[in-house]
Amino acid sequence: MGIMDKSDLLNELRIGKEHRDDHAGGGLRWPWLAAAAVLALIVVGAAGWYFVAGGAKAFEVEAATAVAPSAGGADTSVLQATGYVTARRAATVSAQITGTLTEVLIEEGERVEKGQVLARLESTQQQAYLAQAQAGARAAQAQLAQYQAQLAQSQRDLRRQQDIVARKLASTQSLELAQTQVDTQTSAVAAQRRQVEVAQANVRAAQVQLDYTTVLAPFSGMITAKAAQVGEIVSPLSAGGGFTRTGVGTIVDMDSLEIEVDVNEAYISRVVPKQGAQATLDAYPDWKIPAHVIAIIPTADRGKATVKVRIGIDAKDPRILPDMGARVSFLEDATKAANAPPPKGVLVPGSAIVKRDGKDTVYAIDTDRARAKPVTPGQSYNDLRLVEGIAAGTRVVRQPPAEMADGAKLEIRTK
Repeated sequence: MGIMDKSDLLNELRIGKEHRDDHAGGGLRWPWLAAAAVLALIVVGAAGWYFVAGGAKAFEVEAATAVAPSAGGADTSVLQATGYVTARRAATVSAQITGTLTEVLIEEGERVEKGQVLARLESTQQQAYLAQAQAGARAAQAQLAQYQAQLAQSQRDLRRQQDIVARKLASTQSLELAQTQVDTQTSAVAAQRRQVEVAQANVRAAQVQLDYTTVLAPFSGMITAKAAQVGEIVSPLSAGGGFTRTGVGTIVDMDSLEIEVDVNEAYISRVVPKQGAQATLDAYPDWKIPAHVIAIIPTADRGKATVKVRIGIDAKDPRILPDMGARVSFLEDATKAANAPPPKGVLVPGSAIVKRDGKDTVYAIDTDRARAKPVTPGQSYNDLRLVEGIAAGTRVVRQPPAEMADGAKLEIRTK
């Protein structure tokens, strides 16, 4: 290999023009690529936030408006409890003796009056016993008449003997015999009178047994159950196992209906006798029934930690039936409620309050977005709850879904 010229070596080391152009262009493109990468990150982040905030899904919800409570609260209710309609006078009517039914004169839904015949039992045997007792009474009465006649005769004989002895025509022994005869007859008459009384008592007993074959209504009311049919055996005892009925039918005095509710023992101090109340039946949720507290049963249920309270119904109505479910609102004294200052906070539906991160939260509606607002709940007023933390007039989500988050997109549903 020959020795290269110095000028050739310099030419080999010189950077060509095309190489200089490539390096210059690459230097200019790098800033633009970095800016594009940052912009892409911003767009992806915004899209992620939009998705998390609910842009990808709009929650269809109902809105409610927070309102300021009036003096005395939203209403005068201080406590609510649930229970059932019960009847203070209800009876399953049965015969007082064992017998076979020959007539059943009732049907469900019929009204009966006190003393009305509900059913009759076979009474042949009882009628025979009564006839026998009546015959015995007549025989005893006839025997008494015989003894009374004998006594009358003995008394006449005694008077004659007294006259004869007074004239010394007979001995005193004959007088003593006559006196003894009168005393004996007197005792016999007295004993027979007791026998007559026994016979008459037997008649009454037989009559009672006969009366037992007729089943009568003990009070006026409505027949709610017919428990036996003609031909079945009824008994006041469960004799004969499942083949013997223990009742003919059930009567309920509809005027004695009341409501029994269980009140949590932690709130029983809010309830007093004669306190005003308002009842609502599950069957008629829009019907408000005026009521009052009759009594607080002086015992607690250890298992449920409740105290039973009797509620009187002030407005009787045929729609109120035994065993219906009911909800009772105990009312505060109207004068006390009117003079009381308005409580702090606003009223929102109780369903609007949910737990988020362990805090009581409502979702305020900001145009079409949900804004989580922590609140402090207070007293309940029927379906409303007093809360602090938002202003009156704030629109809130009535029933926030569990997956709703702060900033979620909303679609307000109208009723």
